[in-house]
Amino acid sequence: MPPLSRVLGSGTLIVLVIYVLMFAVYATQQPGALSGGSIAELCNNALPLALASAGGTLVVLTRGFDLSVAGIVPLANVLVATQVGEGWQGALLGLVIVVGIGLVVGAINGFLVAYARLQSIASTLATMIVCSGLALLVLDAPGGTVPDFIAYGLTDVVAGVPVAALIVAAVVLLWLALQRTDWGVALYAVGADETAAALAGIKTRRVKFLAYCLAGVFYGLAGYMLSALTATGNPNAGQSYLLLMFAAIAIGGTAFSGGRGGVVGSIIGAATLTLLQKVLFSSGVSSFYTGIFQGLVMIVAVLVAAFSAHLARARAGA
Repeated sequence: MPPLSRVLGSGTLIVLVIYVLMFAVYATQQPGALSGGSIAELCNNALPLALASAGGTLVVLTRGFDLSVAGIVPLANVLVATQVGEGWQGALLGLVIVVGIGLVVGAINGFLVAYARLQSIASTLATMIVCSGLALLVLDAPGGTVPDFIAYGLTDVVAGVPVAALIVAAVVLLWLALQRTDWGVALYAVGADETAAALAGIKTRRVKFLAYCLAGVFYGLAGYMLSALTATGNPNAGQSYLLLMFAAIAIGGTAFSGGRGGVVGSIIGAATLTLLQKVLFSSGVSSFYTGIFQGLVMIVAVLVAAFSAHLARARAGA
């Protein structure tokens, strides 16, 4: 399927329209919504969830579920807040640490699921619990200090463009490049029909293993950016990411049955959930209702995407 057709068919266009409409509402409520500072704030707030959702999408495309995000994110966060020094050297060290942690946990998940053939939910739940426990050992309560180089540098604006937006652009370009590789094509094939993919000569175990490894790296990066955003550590920071990540993936049009969707839609889905919180807050709606509205947006997006997919199949069969 051509890349453009895949984007249109995956629900990415639908969630993009929802985001634009929601931003229009937000702009009417906030006079400075179009200012550089406001846009940078939106990008910064959405980035951790966007990175986590990008990683989770890779696993969902293989028809798997990765719960370890709720453990890797806080573990990366507290390590940055407690073990990293000032300056670019400290920032680089922190980046290496979180990427290494994510890669190791992702490799464990991938081995358990792809080679040991354990259920993805059970395997990643176990690693989530272990990582959450390690995070509490590192920091038993919210605290710590994130170096200024990370906290200010990664939430800043460069030549009028938020650093967070540049990071998202890099992730999108990486994903578009991966889609054109043999592994990227195999990722969809494995999710659509693993048996058929294996009969076609695809090394399905390796495809799934690499998906979990790369997902773990994205979770580590999400924890790194969360540290930059909050400038502190919180061993319980990953609790909200578990549900929100899957909500962003669903809103972005990625099918939990595997083989359909993509990272771009999930990133926009994460941005939509973040913007929704802003819209509700500016409207004076109690934060207790945030989850309700997030669920409603998710249901609408999924229903519209399913209806669009049905029409596409009907046209193809005509």
